[in-house]
Amino acid sequence: MVSAAEQMAANTSWAALGKATDLRNRILFTLGLLIVYRLGTFIPVPGIDGAALREFVEQAGQGVAGMVSMFTGGALGRMGIFALGIMPYISASIIVQLLTAMVPALEQLKKEGEQGRKKINQYTRYGTVFLATLQAYGLAASLEAGELATDPGWYFRAACVITLVGGTMFLMWLGEQITARGIGNGISLIIFVGIIAEIPAALAQFFVQGQSGAISPAVIVGVMVMVVVVIAFVVFMERALRKISIQYPRRQVGMKMTEAQQSHLPVKVNPAGVIPAIFASSLLLLPTTIATFSQQGSGGPILSTILAYFGPGQPLYLLFFAAMIVFFAYFYTFNVSFKVDDVADNLKNQNGFVPGIRPGKKTAEYLEYVVNRVLVLGSIYLTAVCLMPEILRTQFSVPFYFGGTSVLIVVSVVMDTIQQVQSHLLAHQYEGLIQKSQLRGKGRKKRGAPARR
Repeated sequence: MVSAAEQMAANTSWAALGKATDLRNRILFTLGLLIVYRLGTFIPVPGIDGAALREFVEQAGQGVAGMVSMFTGGALGRMGIFALGIMPYISASIIVQLLTAMVPALEQLKKEGEQGRKKINQYTRYGTVFLATLQAYGLAASLEAGELATDPGWYFRAACVITLVGGTMFLMWLGEQITARGIGNGISLIIFVGIIAEIPAALAQFFVQGQSGAISPAVIVGVMVMVVVVIAFVVFMERALRKISIQYPRRQVGMKMTEAQQSHLPVKVNPAGVIPAIFASSLLLLPTTIATFSQQGSGGPILSTILAYFGPGQPLYLLFFAAMIVFFAYFYTFNVSFKVDDVADNLKNQNGFVPGIRPGKKTAEYLEYVVNRVLVLGSIYLTAVCLMPEILRTQFSVPFYFGGTSVLIVVSVVMDTIQQVQSHLLAHQYEGLIQKSQLRGKGRKKRGAPARR
């Protein structure tokens, strides 16, 4: 049986987009801030030797223009003011969420509602400044080691650190503004725009390699087919649900007796979405970046070893990447996106129950049992999508932007953004949709019926 909400969503008309003034303003506001972000990726950090940097990026190729550039929109390859991207903020969020799950004081703070959430966000910002400062200094030192600075010294390091940290904090502010005043998912949209902006260059490089004979036509066709299949697979898996039956018994509200109702609790196969892939990639970002920039200078044997074993496509890189994806899939699901205790309490407060399961603790245990087994499939799906293109890329020299992580991010963000837009349209058309869905049909008086006196 189709629910009322599903009927209303099916009747949502995209033609009403022009009439939804608030939604139109939100879209224009989001586009404006994303344009500001793209312009910032072309503003260079002071003191960089541009010619030497371009030559180095061409030689480094997959090292810099691979995993790193995907999250910075090419800003790192140009050493723009947004070269660190949004990764320090994501890393700080990871650390704070881990500490929230392990430290009782932070866990209690999280339960205090809006004030507790603001306090945790403040801690996340402090952590972002700290991590961005460390990463910026490491990047400045590695630029000096690679002889890419025009005037190396403490003045260059200070200018580089201040510029990069300021750029990261500005990006964090942009993401928060898009989430609050735009169409939502600000951080994900920033990463999404960075990937989309670099795809034309990656496609051109890919076809040039095919034209020169470096890549065979069969590989080109195979890659295109693989991209289409991966996109279709991601869409299918992101929409896949495990429905848990929920029943609401008959009850009396005032003088009215409500009938027993049956519904379902949807559990996505991948409740964490694209977050595990982003979190895992962010943990691999800093060592690869510093080791890559330092490899032509006095990077030392430690950084050379890091680059050799944890570079994209290496066995330890793939193993660590897979382990982090699985860990964050479970961690983010049970601590953020689907808290079984909270869901069980909400069902109990609404007098709902799972058939054959006691409300309360037993329901929470049952939900945990179901989600644990669903996540086995979800984590395998995430790992396969992220790692298989990585392996093919190292074997056939496919440009990085055809990687699984980038496809997963692009498809997931597009689906989430469409849902956000539909939600705003649904709110705008609420009254009309109620009439179209005939939700007032039962309470509407028949035409021609005599009025009561």
